[in-house]
Amino acid sequence: MQEFLIVDDSRVVRKVARQILEQLSFQISEAEDGQVALDACRRHMPDAILLDWNMPNMNGIEFLRALRKEQGGDRPIVLFCTTENELSFMTQAIEAGANEYIMKPFDREIIESKLSEVGLR
Repeated sequence: MQEFLIVDDSRVVRKVARQILEQLSFQISEAEDGQVALDACRRHMPDAILLDWNMPNMNGIEFLRALRKEQGGDRPIVLFCTTENELSFMTQAIEAGANEYIMKPFDREIIESKLSEVGLR
């Protein structure tokens, strides 16, 4: 079973994403900010990460840059999931190593479509 790490400071977003991804047969873990997520990845690298941009302690882009420098950090597929819709944010995310970009709010159809695009469905 593939493992998905959901990184978002919103408990509601994590809950919604968890429900969708569990229905799609992923094993889920959660982190409320980038630092907690990085610590979790250092213990056990997930197959994929759903990543928020704006979070306390360590934001999404800082986490992604740090992740990609970790041993095995090039492996997880990273889906940035945020309300930031400016092209400059999307470009920055892709340049930092994101595989795809999802706009909030999202639903199961959007998640499934993006997972298919990155080869996880």
